[in-house]
Amino acid sequence: MGIFVHDFMKNALWALILITPLLGLLGTVVVESKLAFFSDALGHSALTGVALGTLLGITEPTLSMVLFALIFAYLLNVIRRSAVASSDTVISVFASTAIAAGLVFLSRSGNFNKFSGYLIGDILTIAAKDLLPLALLSFFVLLYWVLFYNDLLLISVSPLMASAKGTRVKLTQTVFMLVLAVVVMAAIRWVGVLMINSLLILPAAAARNVSRSTKTLTFLSLIFSLGSGIGGLALSYWWNSATGPTVALCGAGLFFITFALRGRVRR
Repeated sequence: MGIFVHDFMKNALWALILITPLLGLLGTVVVESKLAFFSDALGHSALTGVALGTLLGITEPTLSMVLFALIFAYLLNVIRRSAVASSDTVISVFASTAIAAGLVFLSRSGNFNKFSGYLIGDILTIAAKDLLPLALLSFFVLLYWVLFYNDLLLISVSPLMASAKGTRVKLTQTVFMLVLAVVVMAAIRWVGVLMINSLLILPAAAARNVSRSTKTLTFLSLIFSLGSGIGGLALSYWWNSATGPTVALCGAGLFFITFALRGRVRR
């Protein structure tokens, strides 16, 4: 397509080709395991990671975001299991605390305007040098997916059955959440805090509407995520709109289309 003759569009296209399949695959487990609220809380924690990195003098925001997200995900998972309160209450407390703390720290240091772009992201600013780290992340996450997908699927269906078959449920869930935290933080710089959960959930939710097997769910989520990314990028160029929200709108469109077709397809 003619729009991809520009270097910034080529870089954005390659970034979406690397990022969206990861979000599509991980999103299937998030949807099946009812972890959508958890992934949303992870996105909110990004601002706190940026703020703490600023306070500690860490020059690379992505590094501070990843480090904080790993701690955030681990602690949230531990407290969520403790049954001191309902899971959604614990996640809401963590999410509210994270975004409030991030906004307070950034506003006090006078850096909020500098980092406000993280709210919606801008994938058109990605540089060629950023693609190699994304490619390496994609490789390792795909390797993890191939090795542990069966365990993740079994746990999402029945943790008790998974435990009976010898799967280490708590460890597997914790590792998944840590992997999810890394992917979310790696993508959030270009996708945005407000949009990351949409890109993670919508393709998988759309695929679930018309899937009768886990293989179909995984395949369609991958296709829908990639299609939303490329289609949203092209539309944002033609409409002169923000790329992240446009990609999310494409995913929402797929969800409503598959929702309307779900009965006919399943029959």
